[in-house]
Amino acid sequence: MSTGKLTIDLAAVAANWRALAKISQVETGATVKANGYGLDMARVGQHLAKAGARQFFVATAEEGVALRRALGNGPTISVFSGHMAGDAQAIAGANLHPMINSVDQMLRHVEALPGHPFGLQLDTGMNRLGMEPDEWSALRDIALAQNPVLIMSHLACADEPDHPMNKHQLEQFEAMTAGLDVPRSLAATGGTLLGSDYHFDIVRPGIGLYGALPFEQAQPVVTLDIPVIQIREVAKSETVGYGNTWTAPAPSRIATIAAGYADGLIRAMGANAMFYHGSQAVPLVGRVSMDSITVDITSLSDFPESLQLIGPHQSVDQVAEFAGTIGYEILTNLGGRYDRTWVS
Repeated sequence: MSTGKLTIDLAAVAANWRALAKISQVETGATVKANGYGLDMARVGQHLAKAGARQFFVATAEEGVALRRALGNGPTISVFSGHMAGDAQAIAGANLHPMINSVDQMLRHVEALPGHPFGLQLDTGMNRLGMEPDEWSALRDIALAQNPVLIMSHLACADEPDHPMNKHQLEQFEAMTAGLDVPRSLAATGGTLLGSDYHFDIVRPGIGLYGALPFEQAQPVVTLDIPVIQIREVAKSETVGYGNTWTAPAPSRIATIAAGYADGLIRAMGANAMFYHGSQAVPLVGRVSMDSITVDITSLSDFPESLQLIGPHQSVDQVAEFAGTIGYEILTNLGGRYDRTWVS
């Protein structure tokens, strides 16, 4: 096989959901946007539904329609982007709950789909989505008269437990929703780990389900093995790859493997990245190119058929660190050429 093998452990996804549900002790939903963080929204959603999840969160109405096809009737699917122009048919047909972000969205929703369930998103300081306090004050009575099914906000710094923004947003959310008899949600993965003050009625973990930080106790979900195309001997002082960026300090053995930035292994990994053959680490050398990467395997006693980038010896977050990014970006960019296997 000439493409990398991406193995996705759905049992681990379900185990991570159960672990976060145990921490929260409130209803625990699942955020499966961006195609289940790159791991197949339909399969992930179906497995989580079997595990007991009944609240799902997606980014767009189009994602919601696809998820409804996979889950069937029953589970609630909420849409973070709210009710966008042209979404009415999708929202009604798939029975989605748009999380209304503005006065304009509120008017659009009640005019197009009177009586259809919806939620409200409030901005408590992130300045990304949701109604700010003044806008909420003006719309509050009108919105509440339409019987929203959920009120939510989103934490900006939940992956930094001691950041003062967490407490500030908590206080803002409590002030904006005080006295309301509507289910509330503030916490994603990071907020779930901040403690019960942040849990309210529903938590909606995302990245923690997929084995990444900030959920340090998460079971790993992804393994990525990349086949070796060719192995060559490189003499001392010869260079490897585009731009001659790596020069062999001594006679070296170089393996060229079948993946590159077209497969989501971003170029910024540069010479920081390590691969594994069994438990032995070997370094990337030269530049990451579109379809191939060169790795110095001089230290190995045998000729590997593949090298592993993500697995038991190296997490998705460690791979992200090589490129100065986060696990979210690595997961959601894993390319379409991989041979994917889902295990449960």
